[in-house]
Amino acid sequence: MQLNWTELAVKDLDYVESYIAEEGNPVAAIDLVIQIIDVTEKILLQYPDAGRSGRVTGTRELVIKGTSFIVIYRNHSQLGQLQVLRVLHDAREWPA
Repeated sequence: MQLNWTELAVKDLDYVESYIAEEGNPVAAIDLVIQIIDVTEKILLQYPDAGRSGRVTGTRELVIKGTSFIVIYRNHSQLGQLQVLRVLHDAREWPA
């Protein structure tokens, strides 16, 4: 199984890092982004249907424990791919 991060998901991670770094803690910002990436890869590559059914049809949502972030992904099992669509704060309303 291959894990692919969409451009939007990468932008979401960049935003998370920038926002936290601007709040005065660049080390924590990098640590959080690394944690999100590591947990996502570890769990989804081992359990491709982890998490809950997504709010958008055909997606799933992986809550990153110990953070306020949710990874929205799609399992393309027929292609052997997992596609990370977004990384969003749990307070954010979506889909819009």
